[in-house]
Amino acid sequence: VGPNGTGKTTLLHLFTGQIKPDQGKIILGDTVLLGYYKQDGLILKEDRRVIDVIRDIADYIPLKKGHKLSAESLLERFLFPRSQQQVYASQLSGGERRRLYLLTILIKNPNFLILDEPTNDLDIITLNVLEDFLMDFPGVLLIVSHDHLFVLEGNGQIRDFPGNYTDYREALKAESIQDKKDAKEEKNNPDTEIIQVKKLAQVEKKEMQQIERELDKLSHERDKIMDLFLQGNLSYEEIAIKNKRLEEIHASIQLKEARWMELG
Repeated sequence: VGPNGTGKTTLLHLFTGQIKPDQGKIILGDTVLLGYYKQDGLILKEDRRVIDVIRDIADYIPLKKGHKLSAESLLERFLFPRSQQQVYASQLSGGERRRLYLLTILIKNPNFLILDEPTNDLDIITLNVLEDFLMDFPGVLLIVSHDHLFVLEGNGQIRDFPGNYTDYREALKAESIQDKKDAKEEKNNPDTEIIQVKKLAQVEKKEMQQIERELDKLSHERDKIMDLFLQGNLSYEEIAIKNKRLEEIHASIQLKEARWMELG
């Protein structure tokens, strides 16, 4: 996969059968049912009500032990109350349309779910509900993102990097410069360097502990807000206020997690 994302797009198209490989074969098992959320896949039947858009695909999702999640319950879980389920798709906002498009994928009950950069298209409320929904997802989940990297560094080492490819290259450059600087300082005065490293380690440990406490508080606040959304008792004004706070929490968590990764 190249840094410009072209390789990612080609790989997904190959895997989902949208283009054919130049050589070899791509074989999916007979029991594999793909669910593919595409960035450019927002196609809805404008003249159908929200509930009918979902029911046209399926009436329910089978769960464990013979239980079922009905189309109505799935819509409610993703913040479409019963009254809004009777609204025509053409009347939905952009964010609601993308949320409904996501549900047209989930109602098919895939066992291999591909989400192509969902953070680009879905609002923070939908992302939090989706995260909760996926905690019980029994199949294979593949999420494509330019916002986060898992770098294969060799010898079985995988680096979890919060950022895109350009950020990663800049980080490598900065680390190289710092490593050279540290090596030079250690050579000139190794005893002083050891003391400084120990003091720095203690300071960083305290900072990490403080960040962990703050992340715990933010996560708790986020979960409380999501519980309020799932209860469905909020007015539109309250939803707007809570949604804004969720965005603030999400941004703060990202910054603190990035700093925690740097310290670690």
